[in-house]
Amino acid sequence: MGSFKTSKYFNSIFCFQSEGKNVSFSMKPTLLDSTLFVLLSHLLRYFLIAGLYYFIVYIVLRKRSSDYLIQNRWPDAKSIRREIFWSVSTMFVFAGVAALVILARRAGIISVYTDIHQYGWTYLIFSVLLLILWHDFYFYITHRAMHHKKIYPHVHLTHHLSTNPSPWAAFSFHPFEAVVEALVVPIALFFLPLHPLAILFFLLYMTVLNCLGHLAVELFPEGFTRGKLTFWHNTATHHNMHHRYVNCNYSLYFNWWDRVFKTNHPNYHEAFDEAAKKKITATENVPSMNA
Repeated sequence: MGSFKTSKYFNSIFCFQSEGKNVSFSMKPTLLDSTLFVLLSHLLRYFLIAGLYYFIVYIVLRKRSSDYLIQNRWPDAKSIRREIFWSVSTMFVFAGVAALVILARRAGIISVYTDIHQYGWTYLIFSVLLLILWHDFYFYITHRAMHHKKIYPHVHLTHHLSTNPSPWAAFSFHPFEAVVEALVVPIALFFLPLHPLAILFFLLYMTVLNCLGHLAVELFPEGFTRGKLTFWHNTATHHNMHHRYVNCNYSLYFNWWDRVFKTNHPNYHEAFDEAAKKKITATENVPSMNA
């Protein structure tokens, strides 16, 4: 019964067809209704996950977290306010791209299916993993492009204004970069049938890891980047160094593209171990949003 209601809801959003006839429901949202729903869901996901990181690491566990600050200082309040502004702007861009996806689905251009049993749970899980791997590659290539000297000062610099980012910086993009970031799922839809739940799981994973990468505090233990079972995964130190030094550490979830193209910072492992060691508690206060 629950799965039927879920399929019915997604059908109503995307205005699917069944056996050549429009599916009829008591409520069929307009494109504007669906876009507003997507916008609210993006905003909720951003504020919930980034806010949870901020609340736990920056407030509840402030003293303990201070021992593992990557740059030995907290992100300043002015930067945090700017990060939230641009991240909220990005959510509007994401919602706009989602509206185009809905139109493309209604026109039959891309493949979004709502009946899980059409491909099964195994395929759904597999499609989430494929999305993550695809995004990891897509991000590295587009991220390197954003650092081109003719693009960086006009677009990507917006994100790099945070030299010591907080989790609120996860989506702090110039609108043009936000469009590029948003295209990762639509491009996949041209080649890969996706269930809305697969897209949702991917977005949750992406947000959790993205906020973690901008945390300014190292949560992984010393030796993590050298471990045989963990070396392939990126850390908060990895991306923090990218914000600090700019021309290095371009990869997202996994470290292999930086290894393949030799773009890891030469002192990455040492910087990670230093951040992961328990240090003397920093004296800076947690930034106030009103400071």
